[in-house]
Amino acid sequence: MTQTAKKTVWNEILRRLVCETAGQEIAEAAAVLPLMFMILLGIFWFGQAFSIYGTTSRAAHEAALAAAETPCTTCAAGSTPVQNAYNTIQNVLGTASMSVNSLHKPVPPPALLSCSGGVAVPCDGTHGNVCIQPNVQLSGTGGGAVGVCGVSVSFTYQYQMWLPFTSLNNQAIQIRAAAQAPLESR
Repeated sequence: MTQTAKKTVWNEILRRLVCETAGQEIAEAAAVLPLMFMILLGIFWFGQAFSIYGTTSRAAHEAALAAAETPCTTCAAGSTPVQNAYNTIQNVLGTASMSVNSLHKPVPPPALLSCSGGVAVPCDGTHGNVCIQPNVQLSGTGGGAVGVCGVSVSFTYQYQMWLPFTSLNNQAIQIRAAAQAPLESR
């Protein structure tokens, strides 16, 4: 076989290999499937975080309303507004199968002033993982009147995210929830 004939045979083999499509789908799937899997995992974990955000926001809102209701018609006899708020948070989180042990006080705590005297009100120390501030001056945000007395409830919920091969893998994300409600008499 001459040199030209050998060159022609190799050119023919290379042409067939380049034009061959058998196995192409497997190679494309191997390249695309890991990326699609990561996107689906991200959608799942961020969806979970969004669901937790909605539940914790609702828990804070309902807790503030329960603490602001005076006298409380749905509370246990002799319970305080702070206890009513904490019980409401436990009920809402329990309904969503979320743990109260994942709650933490916000850092820094809200700087709210007392209705009587205008001094800063610290978080109630009864429940170490939730900041409940009764009888505080509410801010005028959200269309509320300035100088109205009410209750503030705030906390963070620690959510463990698992997203391999990213900076969010095994990261604890703090989801903050806060709500205020004006005091109401019935």
